[in-house]
Amino acid sequence: MSGNVPPDPAGTIPAQDVDVTDALVHALLADQHTDLAGRRLARAANGWDNIVYRLGDDLAVRLPRRASAHQLLLNELRWLPFLAPRLPLPIPAAIRRGRPGSGYPYHWAVVPWFEGESAARRSARDRDGYAASLGRFLRLLHVPAPADAPHNRVRGIALATRGEAFAERLHATAPPLEGPWREIFEAGARARLHRGPRVWLHGDPHPHNLVVAPGAGPAQLVAVADFGDLTAGDPASDLAAAWLHFTAAGRQVFRAELRYDDDTWLRARGWAVHYGLLMASMPPEDPLHPVGIHALGELAAEA
Repeated sequence: MSGNVPPDPAGTIPAQDVDVTDALVHALLADQHTDLAGRRLARAANGWDNIVYRLGDDLAVRLPRRASAHQLLLNELRWLPFLAPRLPLPIPAAIRRGRPGSGYPYHWAVVPWFEGESAARRSARDRDGYAASLGRFLRLLHVPAPADAPHNRVRGIALATRGEAFAERLHATAPPLEGPWREIFEAGARARLHRGPRVWLHGDPHPHNLVVAPGAGPAQLVAVADFGDLTAGDPASDLAAAWLHFTAAGRQVFRAELRYDDDTWLRARGWAVHYGLLMASMPPEDPLHPVGIHALGELAAEA
């Protein structure tokens, strides 16, 4: 994507297995994209899977920071240029590709820089402002995917297969987060399974992966970022965004754009409590912590 997200302040991300420095990124550019090497370079984000540098005013460099993230970037390099023309919002399709070199072992990418701020920094009431826009984006994304679309072990699959992970997450929260979490998850796991073809999924459309225009009031989407979990399967895991982003009013607008059946939304609620518990258990300074607390509050109010 671009790197419009600040470095992780909480120390919650996995350890990196490669040292990415300003000098290394400059060397990669000088060797492989000489015309870009003279641009201003500044580290912008240290994410879960990638380190992002801003490159001049309109570009960013995205580099995997650990081996398990390398294939995720390769998926983005292959598929985002195919998906981008079909979608109503900008996504981080690569403008240039980079190969291993200068002691760096992974492929990397030069992508657009999307000017704005993380939607996780805005209130849920503000995020209601883009409910229709995000619903439309997912409706156009959720189309049948080819047989060789990426597979993901934890996204787009049957919710019931995440039962053990959910139970571990529920018991690990300290102090315990009281609420009807097990009932919501189990209702989603019992719902009718997804029927029909595997559809394209973003994989992780939480607020911290959306870029919005700065300012007060209803938020406006600028871009949808970070497709590292890109996959195909049951759309319910993407639809959990309804509780992560919005108030009840925003969810009504979001759902109207998508028009899935009741079983799909039951599965989506199960995914939402699964994600909500994960995010709520993050340190308070993590930008996803309040997103998780909000989602659990919305789910409890519905129950």
